[in-house]
Amino acid sequence: MKYKLEPASLSECQSDLACVFVYASEKVSDVFKAADPAFARKLKPFVDMLSEHVTEDGFKGKAGQVLTLPTFGHLDTRRITLIGLGESKDFTTAHVRKAAANLVRRLPGDSFQGNVSFYFRQANPVKAAAKKATGKRQTKTASVAKTGNTTNDSEIAQAIVEGILLASYSFKKYKSSKNGDNKKEKSLQSLSFSGLSLTAKALSDACIKGEAIAESTNFARRLIAEPPCYMTPSKLAEEARAVAKEFGLTIKVFNAQEIERMSMGSFLGVARGAKEPPKFIVISYDVPKSKRKVAIVGKGITFDSGGLSLKPAQSMEHMKYDMSGAAAVIATMRVVGKFKPNFSVMAVVAATENMPGDNALHPGDVITAMNGKTIEVNNTDAEGRLILADALTYAVKQGADELIDIATLTGAVVTALGRVAAGIMGSDQALVDKLIDSGAEAGEKLWQLPLYDEYSESLKSDIADLKNAGARGEAGSASAAMFLKEFTSGKPWAHLDIAGPGWLDRDREECNKGGTGFGVRTLCRYLVG
Repeated sequence: MKYKLEPASLSECQSDLACVFVYASEKVSDVFKAADPAFARKLKPFVDMLSEHVTEDGFKGKAGQVLTLPTFGHLDTRRITLIGLGESKDFTTAHVRKAAANLVRRLPGDSFQGNVSFYFRQANPVKAAAKKATGKRQTKTASVAKTGNTTNDSEIAQAIVEGILLASYSFKKYKSSKNGDNKKEKSLQSLSFSGLSLTAKALSDACIKGEAIAESTNFARRLIAEPPCYMTPSKLAEEARAVAKEFGLTIKVFNAQEIERMSMGSFLGVARGAKEPPKFIVISYDVPKSKRKVAIVGKGITFDSGGLSLKPAQSMEHMKYDMSGAAAVIATMRVVGKFKPNFSVMAVVAATENMPGDNALHPGDVITAMNGKTIEVNNTDAEGRLILADALTYAVKQGADELIDIATLTGAVVTALGRVAAGIMGSDQALVDKLIDSGAEAGEKLWQLPLYDEYSESLKSDIADLKNAGARGEAGSASAAMFLKEFTSGKPWAHLDIAGPGWLDRDREECNKGGTGFGVRTLCRYLVG
């Protein structure tokens, strides 16, 4: 997709679609007047007609509202789309990202292919009107998308690109063309921006970053969407190798024998019941003499049956998404490799199935983790923390200064937060705060849950150092995080439990039905800005 500054005014726009952003309670006539005074003056009858249509259709500039109207030959562009942003005082880049996604979902036709121009205004007409009426001095605003906040124009452009590409994604690999699913995908050929205070290079840089993050999120979505018979640990390792090759990264993939030699008894305990061989994947971006090394650790259960603590059928249906954490960290390394931060980053993935094979873990078995701690397994369906234990220990042994793990870890977090936000916990409040802020900027919600010392009481075992599952039905997400903390060796650490927002049963703005790739945008924002 091409990106450029729009040289033409709204009345002279020749794109297939001209988009104008509108805040709640703004009059459409004022919006057009601010966007292009000549247009509003010369074509007043047409503007009045548009205003009538807007009123009749109930468009009020609320967040999520999108209204497309024909121009009936009055303009070179065939359609004008009004996009609601909600109240200006509440504006964030998330509103622009969601608005762009809503635009894509409502583009005319089944296979829209064309060029789109976005128009911004230099001042909010509602505030201008208030100034004229009261005679009071008003605070100057740089652009409509910055009203009431400190969002800069680069972030706005980046968010628009992200929203468009995220909403455009679909996975139809296994759809038969005879069922009518061979329609050409909606695809925008170019985006033009008018009214942003950016140079052409700054705009290009922002859009390229948004494109890279969105494409990597969609890459993670693809990995998650594949059926578990295809996306095995071996195939996941192949995908990781391809990423490393494309972006100039270093990769190591360890097989079962090598994993055993590293004394990863916790990881191998989970892998015992599966016919598919496990893989331990490490992708590295190394900066010579770097004073900082961040490890991002992903849970890679490519299918979770629950093991001998077998899940009911309904709970097993979507368990191919139990490798969403692995998909997220592999996808994030694409962006790390492209934008090259000035510190080292390593992605660590423990990949296996959790199956009830003839050699599967029994409830009551005791296994020994890489750091020497013994674990009584009282629930084989609490397997994610077992593989992450060895992955975190490995990252510590490789000299990581910061640890961030991401996993579809507990059903308890879905009960607590639904599918709107991920739970975040950790040992270092500064790290947790930075990730929450990164998530907010990237459009992914993180909510901090406590890690009280009392939660570790439920992990005490009568016969081993730990047991893997705490008190049933009580603080499940926090207890799981307390278990992981035992393997961080006191390093700054944060844990993202993405079991809720990692999977959706319907499209929701920029998040598509199915595996969402949640966490990619947050990690990218944290690591490369």
